[in-house]
Amino acid sequence: MGWWQVSADTLAGSRFVPSPLAETTAALIVLHRDRAAHPGERAWLDTHRAAWRARLAADPVTALLLDTGIRPRWIAGLFTIPPVLAVRGDPGFGTELAQLRACGNQLTRDGLAAELDAPLPAALDGQDLPGLAADLLAWVWDQTVRPTWPRRHRIIEADIVARTARLGRDGWAGALDRLRPGTRWLGEGRLQINALDYPPRQISGAQLLFVPVTPSCGWVSWEEPHRYALVYPCSGVLAGDAPPVPDALGALLGPARAQVLVLLGTPLSTTQLTALTGQGLGSVGRHLKVLLDARLVQRRRSGRSVLYTRTPAGDTLIQAPQAASTRINGTTAGCGESV
Repeated sequence: MGWWQVSADTLAGSRFVPSPLAETTAALIVLHRDRAAHPGERAWLDTHRAAWRARLAADPVTALLLDTGIRPRWIAGLFTIPPVLAVRGDPGFGTELAQLRACGNQLTRDGLAAELDAPLPAALDGQDLPGLAADLLAWVWDQTVRPTWPRRHRIIEADIVARTARLGRDGWAGALDRLRPGTRWLGEGRLQINALDYPPRQISGAQLLFVPVTPSCGWVSWEEPHRYALVYPCSGVLAGDAPPVPDALGALLGPARAQVLVLLGTPLSTTQLTALTGQGLGSVGRHLKVLLDARLVQRRRSGRSVLYTRTPAGDTLIQAPQAASTRINGTTAGCGESV
């Protein structure tokens, strides 16, 4: 297995951070693999597949670089760098892409071959490989990610809130376990990053970042000796589609409030609910107050966050329309058979 040796100071200074570039790289990987993890991702993939294929067909050298640089268990450094923490706010995509271009320019064709541990196709000789990779990522951002970035960003922030809350409750072992397959905290300063047979890497004194993305993929990257990042998919409850609201429940509570109640089968914060529903923070807060007063939901503090979840009464209300529908359908079928 591959693992990193992390000092207490490095761990204490680590952060969960968003990265528009990491989100774009993850989107590129989904397009390249042409596989979706859930219906929402499948709809996104179906929307952009034709334009993606046309982009690669018009640029066969970039298509070859993509096939060479993104393998099932390996991604070339041309496509990934650890994010840089911004002094204020999140780094924009343009800033991150410029950093990727600058770092990529240090990676020659021989360097990429050494990363891959295999000869590169002759068609890539003399090509500006970092430029081709950056141009492709810019296309993916402009055409497929930027239009939905506000919602993606809310989901990413919601995941960060949840991970930070778990860190306060369960420590690093709880926060880092199962970030993605093969990742877990081993104790004694050891962070397992995958299940592959790689030698340990000493990263004490470096900046360590954990980067959530909404597509269902992840990787590790570094810029030695200063920065390391572990990119992981957001939790399923955030990245997937929200469960449907029963019509009867929507009529009783109002569609927006009913949506909040349906989602609270899993403990969520107001930030997470805002991300999942697309409603404003004030609207979500008002719905929660009504549901709390009706004793359909309850709240508890977890670290610095307040998490809401349904009460047994709320569960009963959610289940009632489904049960009623089943009884009505069953009665109707029985009458038909008896006639």
